[in-house]
Amino acid sequence: MSNENGRVKTEGSFIEELFTLFKTNVRDYAMYIALLVIFIVFGISTKGLFLSPRNISDLINQTGYVAVLAIGMTIILIIKHIDLSVGYVAGFLGAVAAILMKNGMPGWGVIPIVLLIGICIGLYQGTLVAKIGVPAFVTTLAGMFIFRGLLSLITRGTGTIIVRDKGFKDLSNGFIPDISDILHIPVGGDFHILTIIIGIVAVVLVIMSQMKERKNLIHYNFEVSSKPIFIARLIFFTAIIMCVIWVLAGYQGIPWTAVIVFIVLFIYNFMLNKTRLGRYIYGIGGNAEAAELSGVNVKNITLFAFASVSMLAALSGMLYTSRLASATPQAGTGFEMDAIASSYIGGVSVNGGIGRVTNTIIGAFVIMSLTNGMNLLYVDVSYQYIVKGIIFILAVAFDVKTRNARK
Repeated sequence: MSNENGRVKTEGSFIEELFTLFKTNVRDYAMYIALLVIFIVFGISTKGLFLSPRNISDLINQTGYVAVLAIGMTIILIIKHIDLSVGYVAGFLGAVAAILMKNGMPGWGVIPIVLLIGICIGLYQGTLVAKIGVPAFVTTLAGMFIFRGLLSLITRGTGTIIVRDKGFKDLSNGFIPDISDILHIPVGGDFHILTIIIGIVAVVLVIMSQMKERKNLIHYNFEVSSKPIFIARLIFFTAIIMCVIWVLAGYQGIPWTAVIVFIVLFIYNFMLNKTRLGRYIYGIGGNAEAAELSGVNVKNITLFAFASVSMLAALSGMLYTSRLASATPQAGTGFEMDAIASSYIGGVSVNGGIGRVTNTIIGAFVIMSLTNGMNLLYVDVSYQYIVKGIIFILAVAFDVKTRNARK
């Protein structure tokens, strides 16, 4: 092959190249296969109820708060730290939001205040870890106790705090308006036309971005997959996007939760892959000492990571409070476990330095799909915890095994 065409794979059959591609990227593809298997199994066992438009929409809303929290946890795990406090930080700040609205503050004013409190909490914990040298496990375990206690304190007098602000409740229960709602013209019938349009635009953007990325790789003489494999991947992912869009359009359209998660995902994916800060985060996770010797301010990056995860914990807590339309003394219980499991299932390495927030979202869907499907089948919650634990340990064992195989 000439330089003009780059190092395009041409040897071997389509099946052989597909197998090689999967073997090389097994860490990334395994979670997609797991999610597909979960959808098939629950789709059959619930006689299609799991795959119904209403349940898929509910699943997206249920996954939102875990997905947001897991994105922040991914950053922490990449730099070889952990935050055990995020669950009760989310529960506590969700209750703070409910109390502020109960006292007359509008939902749109509550959101930035609670996010700012989350950042302050992260800076406090990050300072203990980065500046003073207290281990992250100890710092955040203490934080777990502190914020669990604060949650109990602020809900002691009232118990469950009801949220009545419609705009705030729509964060996790509302849907984007359709063209008929905006223009007051009856169009689309039973289908949400704006959702269909967004899906088509998303497919076009995915195809254009993938073609541009492939062109750049060829230009700089990097190895790329053959055209049949490239086209097959495009068809596969665009088909998935359009299937989800079609299902959502048949119900009430795209939930606001999906919009919020997408915005957070886009920002953090761009930051990790396109900025110097992202390179520093991966560098610290790979070798903190070497990164520091290269001029990276490890302490400041660590502060950023803890401030970031606590800010996203604040957003997660508000999404959860919005979904329940109330804040409860039990809010936040187990959130950190779902976030950690989502990150590892999504391919974050137990040794740090490796992880993608896009894959973490898939990990969150794996965890919440299991919960949703087992709830539809009326599986006892005790067995649900057992199944989640088994999935979690299998994901970590798989990561260790694939890493050792490459050595």
